[in-house]
Amino acid sequence: MLAKTGPNLKRRRLLAGSAALGATILVRPAAAAPDELAAAVQAWTGGIKPTPGRVKFDIASLVDNGNAVPVTVSVDSAMTAADHVAAIAIFNERNPQRDVARFTLGPRAGRAKVSTRIRLATSQKLTAVAKMSDGSYWSDTVDVVVTLAACIEGEG
Repeated sequence: MLAKTGPNLKRRRLLAGSAALGATILVRPAAAAPDELAAAVQAWTGGIKPTPGRVKFDIASLVDNGNAVPVTVSVDSAMTAADHVAAIAIFNERNPQRDVARFTLGPRAGRAKVSTRIRLATSQKLTAVAKMSDGSYWSDTVDVVVTLAACIEGEG
């Protein structure tokens, strides 16, 4: 039986302290992320809070690999000269850059729908915001679970 003094006790304390420090580092960025997401959206909208609705964010809720995730954003709009989508932006909660993509549209686009592929570092919330020609902003937010984060694949 091992004694609970000497080098073994010091090693256990060091390991326990390291684990606690690692947990603290992992928890802190996650706690700050929603505020950073909201700040990124507010910066793009000029401080106007988007109204939920009119925007449909189409993305799988469970993603196997975060390296190239297909997304589609569509907006309910007549797309006429008087009433159209001027821009669409996609924001994320936990990637290093909160502003993922921006698209500029106009009435000649015909449909208010954009598709692309994005990279997701981990499971997180994504928000799509549409700026309308009348100056209003509409949004949709989704939660996505990523089983293999984009930043982890290939390491080893």
